[in-house]
Amino acid sequence: MELTELFNQMPFVEHLGIEVTEAGSGYAEARLPFSEELRSHHSGAVAHGGATYALADTAGGAAVISIVGDVTPTVDMRIEYLSPATTDLLATAEVIRNGSSLAIAHVEVHDAEGTRVATAQGTYKASGQGEKTPWGPDADEVRDG
Repeated sequence: MELTELFNQMPFVEHLGIEVTEAGSGYAEARLPFSEELRSHHSGAVAHGGATYALADTAGGAAVISIVGDVTPTVDMRIEYLSPATTDLLATAEVIRNGSSLAIAHVEVHDAEGTRVATAQGTYKASGQGEKTPWGPDADEVRDG
């Protein structure tokens, strides 16, 4: 299964409507169509910051996994909101450091007009998950201890 397919089948990603369109060699792109359900207020026209954050984190994670080839849980993410998100969004992510245990991705989020909406930097665990993780096929065993 291609990495883009793997991400696009994640329940949370599907729920929000995020689509990972490219992932390889430490780079990823993801899109999020604007919808009524993403608004921060019932009468407003701005997407909730959490939707922008989720898009940035998804793109960053895809970029890191494209290099690491394994589960890469988010350790930390810092995001700066620069402009209100009122249209479809595009996130581009690039791995700027791939260390022995952590990887860092820089993410830019733009709206449909090309305005930069947010900039983010994510840190992802890049090794040491082992065979039994809460993300793998034996997740119930891991969770139940």
